[in-house]
Amino acid sequence: MRLFLPNSAHLQNIEGFLRKYHPQPSSKILRVSGHEKYIHLHPMAIAMAACAGATATNGGWKTTGKIHNVRSVPYLIRMKLFEHLNIIPPTYIEEHEESGRFVPLTNVKTSEDLSKTVTNLIPLLHANSNVADPIRYVISELGRNVIEHSNSQVGGFVCAQYFKNKERIAVGIADSGIGILNAIRHSHPAENEPKAFRLALTPGISGATSRIGGNETNAGAGLFFIRSIAKVSGNFFVIYSGNTLYKIMRKQQEPDKLYSNPFKENHSLVIDLPKWQGTAIGIDISVDNTAEFSALLDIIRKSYRIDMKAQKKAYYKKVKFV
Repeated sequence: MRLFLPNSAHLQNIEGFLRKYHPQPSSKILRVSGHEKYIHLHPMAIAMAACAGATATNGGWKTTGKIHNVRSVPYLIRMKLFEHLNIIPPTYIEEHEESGRFVPLTNVKTSEDLSKTVTNLIPLLHANSNVADPIRYVISELGRNVIEHSNSQVGGFVCAQYFKNKERIAVGIADSGIGILNAIRHSHPAENEPKAFRLALTPGISGATSRIGGNETNAGAGLFFIRSIAKVSGNFFVIYSGNTLYKIMRKQQEPDKLYSNPFKENHSLVIDLPKWQGTAIGIDISVDNTAEFSALLDIIRKSYRIDMKAQKKAYYKKVKFV
């Protein structure tokens, strides 16, 4: 397995990072390298790198490689990336309090792990409860999917960073489990990953049940809401599994319309990437006070507080669902 940490891997150009990832599971060696001058990674890329490192360690693989003592190394150390890659960092730094700036890598295997992660993540929003609560519910849903449905031997990895000047939080989560296609196939027919993605991102479709609308514990709404948050707030959302990547683009012609079919959104779909054994998700969230964003958060807040029967009632009035 080869993993290269580039000078830039954000959601808008994440494909470059993914194309330099080489699974090679037969080699039983994880080779890590990085850009010689600068490394800057979105939390999604950091979570994936940590997941790859943990998977290699769990399988008894040998880890080789070296990261140059570039300017961004202290940040990667504080994010605890080197610990999970099982390689020695090129420099030493003192630990600093991360509250208010970033949430370092957390290995999520249990509900307690997830609860702690969400507790640490929400203060990064610097927002009141009306904004923070719906986002907390959605992030919790994504983490719960990892715990209950991914079958990942190493659990999942979550981290986040807050950009004060842009009032934006970037979140990444990755696991090395069965992936979107196999998870959806438990309950729905899906010939390939694009079709599985369409189902997974459609509200009311859950890999836990063939019933439309989900069940009493899984409404099949988490991924739909998280992509909707990205769209309405004018940010990117990325989901990557197998050799397929789906991305909500930043610019949307009709940001107040949320399509149940994810392929009707302004998006990109890449189907020839190196195979990722599991699922990785990245999202950028802005605390936006527009009427559309506030209405969407209100819908999310309601949907997590009412039963399945009530969810089918027509209360979607301010944001248009089509």
